[in-house]
This record gives sequence, C-alpha cells and structure tokens, in this order.
Amino acid sequence: MSLSIFQTLGVYYLFKWMHFIFGIIWIGHLYYFNFTQMPSFAEMDGATKSNNIQKLVPRALWWFRWGAMFTFVTGLVMLLMWGNMNGHGVYKTSWGINILTGSALATLMFLNVWLVIWPAQKIVIASTTAVAQGQPALPEAAAAGARAMLASRTNTLFSIPMLFFMGAASHLPLQVGPESNFGLLFLVLAVVLGAIEWNAVKGSKLGPLASVKGVIHAGLGLAVALYLLVEVLVRV
Repeated sequence: MSLSIFQTLGVYYLFKWMHFIFGIIWIGHLYYFNFTQMPSFAEMDGATKSNNIQKLVPRALWWFRWGAMFTFVTGLVMLLMWGNMNGHGVYKTSWGINILTGSALATLMFLNVWLVIWPAQKIVIASTTAVAQGQPALPEAAAAGARAMLASRTNTLFSIPMLFFMGAASHLPLQVGPESNFGLLFLVLAVVLGAIEWNAVKGSKLGPLASVKGVIHAGLGLAVALYLLVEVLVRV
C-alpha cells in the first residue's frame, strides 16, 4: 500500500473520529430534550420553566445545532471520500445502500434542526424573555413551540433507524446483486420518508410521538419496517 493511500485513510479516519464526537453531542442533546427536558418542563412551575428557557435552553441549543452541523459536514466528507477511494460503484453495494439510507435519515434530521427547530425555538425564547421583562408574549410563540416539538419528536423517531442503518453498513450486510432495482428502492424510501417529513413540517398532531414511550416504540417500528422494506426491494 502506497504512502498516499495511508495518508488518505488517515484523513478518512480523522473525519470518522470527529463524526463520532459531533454525533454524540448532537444525538445526546436530542435525547436530552425529548427524554429529559420536555417531561421535566411539564412538571415545573411557571417561574422555574421561564428561568430554564432563558438560561439553559439557549446553551443546550447551541451545542445541539452545531453538533448537528459538524456531524453532517464530517459525514458528507466521509461519504465522498469513500466513493473516491473505492469508486462510485461502492454506493450500489450492501455498504452503500445501508449508509445512504442512514444518511438520508440524518440529512432530514439536520434540515429539521436548522430550518424548523432552531428558528421556532428562537421565537419561544424571545417570547419567554419578553414575558419575564413584563412585556406581552409573542403571538406566534405557541405555534412555534408546537412546531419545534413535532420536528424534534420526528428527529427522535428518525434517529433510531438512522443509527441502525449506520451500524448495519459494516455489521449487517444485505444480499445485493447485479439485478437489484436501486431506482425502485430509493423511490419507495423517498416516498415513505418524505411522507413522515411532510408531517413534521406541515402537520399539527403528534399522534404516537406525544409520549417518550410512544416515540421509542414508533422509532423501533420504523427501523424494522425500513429494514424489511430494503431487504425485500434489493431482491426485486
């Protein structure tokens, strides 16, 4: 193996290491918000909740959104580097199908963070701060809070199959052959994930995502359903 290959693999591993670190920061905060903060806020008195929204939430959201940003960037660099090192045909292998499925979920999650959750949470924080200063609440704050919660719950839902497929890329190979219909596979995945994402952006009801138990069960169910879907479609 040439020195240049060693150097390339070293750079690739550096990005993978950073990807792990930033991913832990991102998903760790996602689970904190959904499994710890939301239920706790529901039990707090108004003054305590207001104080936390003004002081704790902005700091947590800073780590959350930038963890998402750098997880996405390092993951994209790794994906492109691996294709460059092994040829673009690697995306049609078992590794490629699993990693692209996980990447699609992660990309939707990243977009939800920056385009839905963070803008909505800025409104909630601004409104809470205004009320604490004796000013009226922002009229759009309630809707913004509901929108942020639905998107955050959807990201928690997506995170479970996302992590499954990321791990499956190296540890759970698919039976992929030259006859596999990749176009059909990705079309079906786009429709399924697109429908869930549409609800996250335009919907108004949490449904099974309203509780911690519900979102965990829904996430596990989605992981199983997507895996079976992929297994069937790669054989078509």
